[in-house]
Amino acid sequence: MKTRITELLGIRYPIIQGGMQWVGKPELASAVSNAGGLGIITALTYPTGEALAAAIERMRSLTDKPFAVNLTILPAAKPPPYADYVDTIIASGVKIVETAGNNPREYVERFKAAGINILHKCTSLRHAMSAERAGVDVVSIDGFECAGHPGEDDVPGLVLIPMAAKALRIPIVASGGIADGYGMAAALALGADGINMGTRFEATQEAPIHQNIKDALVAATERDTRLMFRTLRNTARVLKNAISEEVVALERRPGGCVYEDLRPLVAGVRGRAALESGDVDGGVVSAGLCVGLIDDIPTCDELIKRMVRECKAHLDRANGFFTAEECRS
Repeated sequence: MKTRITELLGIRYPIIQGGMQWVGKPELASAVSNAGGLGIITALTYPTGEALAAAIERMRSLTDKPFAVNLTILPAAKPPPYADYVDTIIASGVKIVETAGNNPREYVERFKAAGINILHKCTSLRHAMSAERAGVDVVSIDGFECAGHPGEDDVPGLVLIPMAAKALRIPIVASGGIADGYGMAAALALGADGINMGTRFEATQEAPIHQNIKDALVAATERDTRLMFRTLRNTARVLKNAISEEVVALERRPGGCVYEDLRPLVAGVRGRAALESGDVDGGVVSAGLCVGLIDDIPTCDELIKRMVRECKAHLDRANGFFTAEECRS
């Protein structure tokens, strides 16, 4: 395939793996890259810059194809070692970075000076336009269907993607609710230059999470996600389980709650343990609405090839709606 994304990033297909904490490791990312997409290692999975450097080195031992590092910038009382991550990314010769969370403006100049292409994830058009002004190369626009943090505007991809395509000059990647060739074809038809998938890549053979979690994603329907932290204005879409149900119940109680009331339930170490042990109810598990579209656990190579075939078939089908005369006009 040839789009602005494949040309810019040097990948075969415009399919990008989401940067998922605890999941975006070399085992998964290399499989995506080797299959023709763009695999992403997630910096926040690693406690130090040195640990991230080791992951990058391992990634290079598993693939010679392009890959990226995700840098999610979040406010925190005790922030991760962001400066060390940035130093490591540059020193390791990484050429593509996916940023998310806060505006990446403070890092753009250093990344650009090092010849690094920057993809920034946004959940609103205003933030996407701000990112373009800041100098990023690609905007990944996240619809309300996505896993993780969909923002507070609740605008789905069917509206958000064409809005971004019309307003931005730089390439855009569609994210949220995409898990098959149907969604890929729709995103491209709406004006995107590529797609980003997180939840779908969790349900692959190479994803470094327990089989029980993968089976739970396959079993889930489109009604089996929950929106947490709505009352805190920090919405997160996650899989329906005992933890997310309890969090939502606490938020709905008279008088509401504060984050400290929820911290023991949603702690990152608890979510990581659930992914590793397979205890589906043991912690928060991020999942998008596209769980309703997931019904198997293929290899990354099988998934990407199938999606590309489906995408072409559906775009060809759409072209068939026009008469020969209309196509000439």
